[in-house]
Amino acid sequence: MSDFLEELNTVQRQSVLATDGPVLVVAGPGSGKTRVLTYRIAHLIREGVAPWEILALTFTNKAAREMKERIEKVVGSGANQVWAGTFHSIFSRILRIEAEKIGYPSHFTIYDTEDTKSVLGAIIKEMNLDKTVYSPNVIRSRISSAKSNLITPRLYAEKEDLLQQDRAAKRPLTFQIYQQYSDRCKRSGAMDFDDLLYRFYELLHRNPDQVLEKYRKKFRYVLVDEFQDTNHLQYAIVRKLVQYPESPRNICVVGDDAQSIYAFRGATIQNILDFEQDFKNHGIQVFKLEQNYRSTEHIVEAANSVIQFNQRQIQKKIWSEKGLGNKIQVIKAMTDSEEGKRVADTLLEQKNRFHLSNRDIAILYRTNAQSRIFEEYLRRFNIPYRVFGGLSFYQRKEVKDLIAYLRLAINPRDEEALAPRNQLSQAGDRRFDGGKNQRSGRRPATTHVGVPGSSPRRSENPASHRRIYPADPGTGFPRPHVQCL
Repeated sequence: MSDFLEELNTVQRQSVLATDGPVLVVAGPGSGKTRVLTYRIAHLIREGVAPWEILALTFTNKAAREMKERIEKVVGSGANQVWAGTFHSIFSRILRIEAEKIGYPSHFTIYDTEDTKSVLGAIIKEMNLDKTVYSPNVIRSRISSAKSNLITPRLYAEKEDLLQQDRAAKRPLTFQIYQQYSDRCKRSGAMDFDDLLYRFYELLHRNPDQVLEKYRKKFRYVLVDEFQDTNHLQYAIVRKLVQYPESPRNICVVGDDAQSIYAFRGATIQNILDFEQDFKNHGIQVFKLEQNYRSTEHIVEAANSVIQFNQRQIQKKIWSEKGLGNKIQVIKAMTDSEEGKRVADTLLEQKNRFHLSNRDIAILYRTNAQSRIFEEYLRRFNIPYRVFGGLSFYQRKEVKDLIAYLRLAINPRDEEALAPRNQLSQAGDRRFDGGKNQRSGRRPATTHVGVPGSSPRRSENPASHRRIYPADPGTGFPRPHVQCL
């Protein structure tokens, strides 16, 4: 087995070798934190720790898979026995085993967001409340926040500050909806996503059949990735598992207070800021990964100059050896339309000047709603693009419906615009084609859009990455294009 520790710099190596007791790894952007986590687990296994005694909590399934794959390259198939996954996936796995101890069936249903809103909508209707005031989405968010802060329905009804907030928002009966929703989920043998954490904490707190001791003994080593994005409930669970009399407190958390961006989801930066204080009497070790392997010096210095104004922070100085690089350009646009045009103009200029392909360029924006203006100008300039992490403005159902109706207004024979849009009756279909296709059993003709010479794709393909290209004003047909992505 090759000595993988030789691949690490000095501070990374120290972080990996400090296996006993509480450890805080403050990992700046591009500093190799994933490698540190991976090699730390690999080192534990190489030192004789059983893989199933290691609990590694991440925030995405993708991160957990990548972690296991990297560990497997170092230590072999034992990586598959590490308990690595998201908070929700790991705790739901345990709840499948232990749920009956808190009154849920082992085959409990997991409600997604739409299920939750549907149940809340039914409760609001039964209570004869105004749905425009008691919006299911708003109530869901309120209940989620309560659970993330370990506030039960009974405690909610007793907290005057919460009740006052609800009265100010003209939703004074929120606590009753919370109680009914909780009761209904219990009767239905169902948990929502928040319950996977909330009920797991309940399991540990009530401790039926010494279940807490069972999992304290099972997970001798606990690691948490992206610790700055944990909420109060997640940290409370971690403390339950590692903080008790005579505990070795073998916990390692990795994160960066400067990268905490999920407060709107209930994440609290206080967890990482207070971690050192919480474990200061137990020999905590703090390591700071400050070398950025990803960005150039101009970018790193700009980030340092912005973050220095944070009132509470873990002091660190990020640095890079990748050279100065290009300076950052700041452009002030008067309108979103001007911003979209200038971005598209710059994109074309960069492509032509440096011979870049489309896959070399990314546009980052703060919210999904901002994608529309960029998409509009990319389409005007006939530049193919793909939207990641959200739905393209032009792929939203209501927008696609409107575009389909406009296509029909221009060309009543465009059956592909009609078919997937509004489920008209056969009689309605026959108004457009005289009933020929229905009588003959033949499918309507299909317009294909794609790279010349490639396999045709149906234009109604609903995949979110489908591209729609503006029609040529002379022919009405989609302009030919070369796909560069």
